[in-house]
Amino acid sequence: MTAAEKLADGIADLGLAITPDVQHKLMAYLALLQKWNKTYNLTAIRSTEAAVSNHLLDSLAVLPHLWPKRWLDVGAGAGLPGLVLALARPEWEFTLLDSNSKKTGFMQQAAIELGVANVTVCCARVEEWQPAEKFDGIISRAFAKTADFVSLTRHLLAPGGRWAAMKGEPEQELAALPPGVEVEQLVHLQVPELGAARSLVILKAI
Repeated sequence: MTAAEKLADGIADLGLAITPDVQHKLMAYLALLQKWNKTYNLTAIRSTEAAVSNHLLDSLAVLPHLWPKRWLDVGAGAGLPGLVLALARPEWEFTLLDSNSKKTGFMQQAAIELGVANVTVCCARVEEWQPAEKFDGIISRAFAKTADFVSLTRHLLAPGGRWAAMKGEPEQELAALPPGVEVEQLVHLQVPELGAARSLVILKAI
């Protein structure tokens, strides 16, 4: 089975409707990531097959639990999950934030080459960053412990907005949430071909 077929099968297993054109762009994104990885060390995962499950399907697995419209991906790294989600949801807006200029350089170039019009890339430290508009959703995949994630990004959340933290087994971290934040939903995810526990924690300010 090719990596592209593995992606198509995984998308079907997740119950998602993603067009062949977008699937082609997702594979093109992986090819770019591997090309840049030789110079910039953006990911530890070298094989295309492993990257399909660890990067693409892991990012896409959260989609059914997200909501429109303005999203911030904090500590976006190589664009995971933000760039993947932006390809899958062209009608939503995504801002990809990272303090590492090599990583933001890659994301900017990938967005241009793939023709992703609904993405803005910013290189800044989140605690110092003050955008003009706040966000309906703030997501992170590998940014910080949950308590730090919500504390550092609270000033960026729009009224009624929520956080989405992608985690392995988050129960221990959730015991240390700061005051004024509560778990709205804890979703245990089944990521095809990924032999690891994955969860999505949706949190809200109270």
